[in-house]
This record gives sequence, C-alpha cells and structure tokens, in this order.
Amino acid sequence: MADNTFKVSIITPERTFYEGEAEMVEFNTVEGQIGVYPKHIPLTTVIAPGICTIHEAEGQKRAAVHAGLAEVLPDKVTLLAEIAEWPDEIDLERARSAEDRARERLANKAGDIDLLRAEVALKKALVRQDLKA
Repeated sequence: MADNTFKVSIITPERTFYEGEAEMVEFNTVEGQIGVYPKHIPLTTVIAPGICTIHEAEGQKRAAVHAGLAEVLPDKVTLLAEIAEWPDEIDLERARSAEDRARERLANKAGDIDLLRAEVALKKALVRQDLKA
C-alpha cells in the first residue's frame, strides 16, 4: 500500500461489494457529504443514501450506497451498507416507477402512510437515477 492510498471496503448483507485501494473516497452521511483521504482521523458515522465515489489511481468508480454505517481509520474505510449498486445494476424504469410511487404517497399524506419511509424511498429512487445519468 502506497502512502497516498488506503483500503476501502463496501460490504452489504448479500456480498462484499467492493474491496480495493483508493486515494480518496466520497460518500453521504446524515451530517452531509464527506471526503476521506489517507491518514484521516478515526471516525464512525451513519451513511445516508447517495453516490459513493471511489478515487483510484486508474480513475473513479461510482456507486449508489443506501444507508448503513461507516468506519474511517487512518489506513482503511469500511462502509457497511444496506444496499450498494453499480450503475449497470440499476433498472432505470424501476427507479422512475419507485419515484412516482413515493411522490404519490407523500402528496396524499394518508393517515396510515409512513412519511419517513416514503421520503427514504424517494431519495433512493433519485440517487439511482442520478447515478445512471
């Protein structure tokens, strides 16, 4: 491992989504977007739905990451994500349909609707579409 890189792991309940060396990684937290370089101070944070960008020596990789926890250490970043998807794994029409359903639920605001769940579903659908754009 070079001085200007660190290990990055993205793990979901179904698989090890990504393992590699990066010069920087960017992802969303509940506090906002974070960018991590080698030798970052230790940090544990909650992941929010968003695009994770992994800056490798050869270029960038982008993925949709939806909720979970992140552990940042000086030589390693681990994202324990609910869901992680590469752009080619996303069904754009399905994401658009999910957006429409979530917007409809939010607009109707029926008494039995879980508004937080509808807002999260909308955010996930928008992140998926943004990654495919």
